[in-house]
Formats: sequence, structure tokens, C-alpha cells
Amino acid sequence: MECPSWPRGKKLVHLDLKGAPPRVEYLHELIELFSRLGADGLLVEYEDMFPYDGELKLLQATAQPAYSREEVLSMQEFAKSKGMEVIPLVQTFGHMEFVLKHRPLWGLRELAPCVGTLNPHSEDGVRLVLEMLRQVVELHPGLNTLHIGADEVYMLGEGEQSKLWLASPGRTVEQLFLSHVTKIAKAIKETWPHMTIIMWDDMMRGMNKDILKGSGLVGLVQPMLWDYTTDLDVDKTVSLLEMYCSAGMSELWAASSFKGSTSVYTCVTSTQRHVENHLQWLKVAASLSAAINLKGIAITGWQRYDHLSVLCELMPVALPSLAACLQTLLHGQLSAEAQSKVTERLGISSVEVEVMER
Repeated sequence: MECPSWPRGKKLVHLDLKGAPPRVEYLHELIELFSRLGADGLLVEYEDMFPYDGELKLLQATAQPAYSREEVLSMQEFAKSKGMEVIPLVQTFGHMEFVLKHRPLWGLRELAPCVGTLNPHSEDGVRLVLEMLRQVVELHPGLNTLHIGADEVYMLGEGEQSKLWLASPGRTVEQLFLSHVTKIAKAIKETWPHMTIIMWDDMMRGMNKDILKGSGLVGLVQPMLWDYTTDLDVDKTVSLLEMYCSAGMSELWAASSFKGSTSVYTCVTSTQRHVENHLQWLKVAASLSAAINLKGIAITGWQRYDHLSVLCELMPVALPSLAACLQTLLHGQLSAEAQSKVTERLGISSVEVEVMER
């Protein structure tokens, strides 16, 4: 079945800088290429490559220098010159390994052995997150949209303070998650009322709409639903997006993948696999009700599964996959014509993928 092209909204390319971060000159070359391939935005996950300063300077990478303030600004200016919006992603709950690995910050963990999850009861932890956000926003002049992460909050509820909190009748881990994210989102809105806030959706997938409605989160955030698989369940995904909409979250995002989601140690990207993922997302987009405002799609390219993991495929070997995925979104399929555009724009002889006209 041939699907319509991606219907509306942004096509963001995810730049995951927590492993093998490109030099700024190559970063500019990549942005130029992304623009020519059809992307109109960047989702930039800096982690320890951001030039945090003051009390947060210890978060900067030591294996290689973090980007300078001037380099971060020049990247944004170059992207804007190509018509691309820059959206920073700052983790605020889970996947905070690059923060909580530092000995002075061990006490902010939900559970001592779990390096990635912040203790939601710690006021010092909340202050730390808000200072990270402040520094990132201030180094992105004119910023309108911010992604606060919040995926895969492992071991939530296992810490001693959480166990005490959960001992009160009627309290759940779901409420614990929602209360922290709502606190962060409200603080962002108080400081930057104009800011659009995106967050990953996976921690909310098992919740019903009444829990979401009562959380205070509705109207504050736009969930981004991620699924990187080739056998993405279209009906189930549509139902989940419709559930968020019925809870009052009608502005929604999708997230696919062009690399870094096959296995922890994959070295060579399977273009076929990632194109199939995008074909499934096209079916989802074509099946949504008019009530859903699909804001766009983030095409993720993970460098590592987390900060402490080994590297996945590096960016250069994944560029054919990215180009093929973008052409699939633009054409509704990866036809022979779309493949020809990929080879022409990358200067390669072929794309290792079957012609897919459905």
C-alpha cells in the first residue's frame, strides 16, 4: 500500500552528541546535508558536550572538550541560515547518567546503584535540573521549543524516600512520575511563558486518560511517541495517540529512527530496517483523526543507548539510512525515483535497500 507523504509539521533530525561528537566544522557540513535532504529542524541532545559553567562545570566532558559557547551559537546560526529550527533536549528525570555519575551528585540518585534516575523528592535535584535548563535556554537566543526528555525512568519508586511517599494510601508510581514532570514543566512555563515543552511519552503509555487529566500536565507538554521497530503496531500506536488526545493532549509528535536502535553494539546501519520503520509511521499518520495536531516527527540517530554504553553506528555510515528515511517521508514510499535522489545527493552508487512501492 502506498501511503501519503508525511502530512505536516517538522521533520527534525536528532543529533545525539553523547558519543563521538563531531567537530564543529563537520557539524556544519552535516547540517547543510540534512537541509538538502529535506529536514527542517534539529533535535540536539548535548549531554556533556554543552559548555555548562559555574557549579555545573563538572558536567562537561573530559575525554574531549565540550563545545564552546561560541561554537554552540555558531551551530544555531548556521542551522537558522538553512531554515532549520534548533530544539535542545535536556534530560530532567531519567537518563541522567552524565550528571549523576559525578561523585558530588551521587546523593541525588533515586537509588544508589541506578546512575540514570534522579530522586524526585530532592529539592537540590530539582534546582540542579532547573539550572541546567536555564543555562541551555540562555545559550539559545529566541528559543521557542524545549525537549525535557523523561523517558525510561528506571527504578522509580525504589528509593527510600519514594517508598515512604508511596506508603500513603492511594499514591502510585504513575503519580510520582507525573508530579515531578509537572513540577519541572510548570517551572519552565513560569520562567519562559512562551516556551513549548516536548517530552518522551513512554512512561505514560500505561496510564489511562483520567490519570493524565488529573495530573496537571495537560496543557503544559506535548508528548513525543517513539517507536523504532520495523513491526510497529499501527492500530495500537494510533489508539495511544488518540488516548493522549482524549486526555487533552491533542498536540503530539512522533519519533522514528535512522540509526542506533538495532542493538547496543551494531556497527553498520541497516537502511532497510529503518526505512520499514518509517513506512509504518506513514501508516500511523494517515490513520489519525482530525482532532490530533501532529506537530512533526523526530528522526532519531542514537550514538549510544545511554551515556555509559558502547558506541552504536557512527554518523557517517548512517547517512544513507537517514537520506532514505527522509525521502520515504517526503514521497510516501522509497520508490526507484526516491532512491535515485538519495544516491544523487550523497554521491553514492546505490542504496542497500529493496525498492519499496506499497
